[in-house]
Amino acid sequence: MKCPNCGAKMPEHSLYCEHCGEDIHIVPDFEPELEINIEKIISGIAEEAFEEQESADYGSEEGAVSRAGGKSIRNTVLGVAGVLLLLAGVIFGILFYRYQSLDYQVSRAEQCVERGQYDRAVRYYNRALELEQESIILKFALAEVYFLKNNKVEYEYLLRSIVRDEKATTEQLESAYGKLIAIYRAREDYHSVNELLMSSNNEKIMSTYQDYIARKPEFSVKYGFYTSVQPLKITAVGKGKIYYTLDGSIPTTESIQYTAPIILEDGDYLIKAYFVNEKGIGSDVVTGEYHIEIDEIPEPEVSAFSGDYSVPTFIEILGDDEEEVYYTTDGTEPTASSTQYTSPIPMPLGKSTFKFARIVDGITGNVAECNYNLVLNTEYEPRQAVADVVDYVITVGKIRDTQGHFEDSESMYKYMYQYAVNINDEGHFYVIAETLQDTEGILTKTGNNFAVNVYTGELFKLQKDGNNNYTLVGIQKESQE
Repeated sequence: MKCPNCGAKMPEHSLYCEHCGEDIHIVPDFEPELEINIEKIISGIAEEAFEEQESADYGSEEGAVSRAGGKSIRNTVLGVAGVLLLLAGVIFGILFYRYQSLDYQVSRAEQCVERGQYDRAVRYYNRALELEQESIILKFALAEVYFLKNNKVEYEYLLRSIVRDEKATTEQLESAYGKLIAIYRAREDYHSVNELLMSSNNEKIMSTYQDYIARKPEFSVKYGFYTSVQPLKITAVGKGKIYYTLDGSIPTTESIQYTAPIILEDGDYLIKAYFVNEKGIGSDVVTGEYHIEIDEIPEPEVSAFSGDYSVPTFIEILGDDEEEVYYTTDGTEPTASSTQYTSPIPMPLGKSTFKFARIVDGITGNVAECNYNLVLNTEYEPRQAVADVVDYVITVGKIRDTQGHFEDSESMYKYMYQYAVNINDEGHFYVIAETLQDTEGILTKTGNNFAVNVYTGELFKLQKDGNNNYTLVGIQKESQE
């Protein structure tokens, strides 16, 4: 059994609705006009019977009732009873027809609305909905009556039933959503607006009111167990701010605002985050639980041990993971922004400190620190080797002065010491590189290199063959050719 006022389910034979509190009418409302007509008919019949009896009484000379008169009265009474039964049947038929007529119920409801009789209009519309339960038009009409009655609860209830109706047209959905959102906006209940829209599968509706939608944020790393550092990114659709907590508490606008990836290192994490759009509408909270257990990354194995050296030496990283090794020479700890090891490194002259570390998936392993002191047993220094190369280049006419000027150009050739190295077991040499300095002071290596014996000062050109191996070309031999 349904309440004729609000449509809610109620126990059979109940005299009032527990949902809206309305008294229940067991029979349909009786029409005043019909009641007046019935009273006139019954009154006419009674008057006619009375007149017939009066005529019979006055027809007897001695005042006795004749048998003919008695029969007349009985016939009259039976006639009246028959008429009443017929009239009752007619009345019942009319009432039954009207009770079963959708058009009549709707028409009476509309008349009651015009007269401001909203309670009666509710009853008529509820009866109409019993006759045509799937009519969305009737639901809209009944909702408007509740709105006129200022019954926002039933108004909202009916509109929500419309937005859930799979048979509702696009226009009907747009109307229902618009009316509901107007209610929530009026009382600044934006959370209900977001909840309503998020439960909708209608892309057009969601696009129309996208400013009121706050989708929950997404984590770039799936929840679970990891053996390496995880940079966790949190993203959300639309303009707004993301707030998060790391202790499992519910985030608020007073929590940490997300601005950069969260680095998940060794340990357990219970991260909660939510998104707040520009209208201040907050999304549902999303939770991510992580267990990070990082395997230790060993320090790189270096070929040259710390100590004093008297001959040029290359520093090499041993093993198969050299591409993951980074190093520094200024005493700082290696990071992914440091110099990456790609090939053997010539040991610098004098004292130097190298720090090497593997960096895997953003995690820096143990650091290998090496301290060197390279001192060659010679009085011939790198600056002298550079001067000898410059003199040679002036002699052959490539430059016209020690500053490196050539022809009429404002650019200059510069010759710079690189390192000391053993070349093909032919001796120890200073490597001097030729660079071109443009008018803005920018230096670019030309690819021409010289090798100068650290002990004798003998000058060579340094070339590479197809296998990237160095070859010494004697200067005197080249001059003779």
